[in-house]
Amino acid sequence: MPEPAIDPTEFKSLAELTARLPDILSAPRQNGTLEMIVMRPDRGERILPHDIRVNAVDGVPGDHWSEGTGHAAAEGVGDPEAQICIMMASCISAIAGDKANWPPAGDNFFIDMDLTPTNMPPGTRFAIGSAEFVVTELPHNGCQDFIDRYGRDACVFLMTGEGKKNRLRGIYARVIRDGTVSVGDTVSKLD
Repeated sequence: MPEPAIDPTEFKSLAELTARLPDILSAPRQNGTLEMIVMRPDRGERILPHDIRVNAVDGVPGDHWSEGTGHAAAEGVGDPEAQICIMMASCISAIAGDKANWPPAGDNFFIDMDLTPTNMPPGTRFAIGSAEFVVTELPHNGCQDFIDRYGRDACVFLMTGEGKKNRLRGIYARVIRDGTVSVGDTVSKLD
C-alpha cells in the first residue's frame, strides 16, 4: 500500500507543536501501549499489520531495514542497532493528527509511552507481547523525507531544543527475544 500523502496546508507550525510539548511529555513512564505497527516493504510503501512475529535476525520480517535501507552494517545488510524504529504516539499525533497520517513517518512502532532518554536510555530492556527489545545507542534523526511529509517546522521541533533533548524523533531498538507483538499490547520496561 502506498503511503498516504499529507496535505501541506495541514502542516503544524513550530508554535503549535511547541504548545503540545507538555501533552507529549505526559506519556506513561513504566507501562505503555503499542498503538500501531508499520512494515515498510519498500521505499514509500507501508503495510499496517495488527500483529507480527519479530525476531533477532530480521527485526520486522519483510521490512526494508533488513536490506540495509537507512542504516547499513554492510552492503545490503541492515545495522542491528537500527533494527526497529520507534516513535512516541503522542508526538506523531501532535505532528500528523489522525492515525491515517502516522505511517509516512517511517517508524515501525508507535507507542504510547515516554521514550525520553531519562526514561528509556540506551540499554533499557522492554517487552511488547511475547517479544523483548533493547534500546540502542544509535540516534534516530529526522531526514528530508520527514520534512517533505510533515513540514520543516516539524523537523525543527524534533531536532532542536527540547525536541532534541527529549529525543522526540524517537529511538532505535533491536529484538533480543523473538516473539509476537500486536496492536494494543502493553509495553513494559524490564529494567
